[in-house]
Amino acid sequence: MFRRTSILLGRNRWLQTAGLIAIWFACEAFVRALALPVPGGVVGMALMLVLLASGRVRIAWFRRGSSGLLDHMLLFFVPATMALLDHRELFSLTGVKVLAVILVGTVLVMTGTALTVEACIRWKNRHAC
Repeated sequence: MFRRTSILLGRNRWLQTAGLIAIWFACEAFVRALALPVPGGVVGMALMLVLLASGRVRIAWFRRGSSGLLDHMLLFFVPATMALLDHRELFSLTGVKVLAVILVGTVLVMTGTALTVEACIRWKNRHAC
């Protein structure tokens, strides 16, 4: 039975996406129930990291679903872009400051991600059989 579930999870993009959403929803409920000062998505990412690192969850179970979400990530930012039309003050000095924070934050996140991926690749190559 476990093998059938594993095969089904490995092939069905919609089931994988539903699983990711369920994990996010459960972590969001957990954070709200305990009134933690951390977003549910962060707790969900930490949980997925632990599950993947421990081997309890295989990457193949969520690869197609996560790729589908990443392919459509731009759609998640459309509401934020449309909010600019309602807030004209963002086109003033305040907007320039916000833009600078966004640009610096983006560069820092991209740099941190690149360094983390590079470190993981080097670690994996060192520990390869």
